[in-house]
Amino acid sequence: MNYWKKVPLAVSCSVIFPLVLVIISKTLISCILLALWLGVVLYYVFKAVDKQLEEQRRQTQQRMEDTAISVLNHHRHDWMNDLQVLYGYIRLGKNDKSIQTVERIKERMTEESKISKLGVPSLIFYLQSYRISGSLVVLSVEVEDGLRLDTLISPEDGEMLTGTIADTVRAYQFSNRSSWGEIRHLLIRFGQDQGDVIVRFEGERIASESEAWSNLYTMKQGTKVIAEPPATGDALIQFRVTCGI
Repeated sequence: MNYWKKVPLAVSCSVIFPLVLVIISKTLISCILLALWLGVVLYYVFKAVDKQLEEQRRQTQQRMEDTAISVLNHHRHDWMNDLQVLYGYIRLGKNDKSIQTVERIKERMTEESKISKLGVPSLIFYLQSYRISGSLVVLSVEVEDGLRLDTLISPEDGEMLTGTIADTVRAYQFSNRSSWGEIRHLLIRFGQDQGDVIVRFEGERIASESEAWSNLYTMKQGTKVIAEPPATGDALIQFRVTCGI
């Protein structure tokens, strides 16, 4: 990667010699040589930059594929655990526990189905892959029935909302840090209010002096993603996204 960053600079510096030759001799031949040399230089510069961009795209794709595989493996591990617990209760004849386990599995399936139908690929990928992040903040998600963000907001606003949610989770993670190894919970609710999309966060109270948290109210000014005081006492913060594609 460093090699391809140096190539455009090295090739561009090579123009100095023919340029000096033109200035000194001021002949037609030297001008033609300079033009030809510039053409060769531009060709190799564009080729080097294109190769560098292609390498970056390949690395990005590789990282996404690795993350996707990790997410699938994590989900498979979770489902296997649930099935083993259910199988154990069935063998022991504990019908009440078996029913509770089935209901819990159904709730998870419903939640994941609603997340997958939000319609913003970057947001779906973030929420589904968060579980493998190793964070001590356990993230839960509730989505209003039938909510599809891709029919309400533009792709650009969807990307902005994804970034806002990631920033909020990160701010919560590093605010009010608890003792080592203690698990904290954060709930994200997606819904609508007066035609706008509302994303509400619920969890432990955040200290008022937390700079990372207070910055959430100002960092999105001038966009359609607006931070506002929560409408309910249980919420920490909520974001309103004006609908319109």
